[in-house]
Amino acid sequence: MIVSFGSSETEKVWNGERVKQLPLEIQHMGRRKLRMLNNSADLTDLRVPLSNKLEKLASKLKAFYSIRINDPWRIIFQWNSGNATEVEIVDYH
Repeated sequence: MIVSFGSSETEKVWNGERVKQLPLEIQHMGRRKLRMLNNSADLTDLRVPLSNKLEKLASKLKAFYSIRINDPWRIIFQWNSGNATEVEIVDYH
């Protein structure tokens, strides 16, 4: 379950509000991926579909995981006791 967001833009996407800073296609696909994240009871649930490419991040984001929206766009989050926190849609590159 998503319990907190790392940006107000991501929270607006979750709530179905349009965000000028993000491409519309990323918002639509991102909302679908956010629903997957919210419905996941275990981190391993996010390994399917394979296109999520669940990964543990490194360096300054080492406390975070990510799933892919597309090649440059990701949803990053921290995973704590079955809950996603600090959830944010980012252009990772």
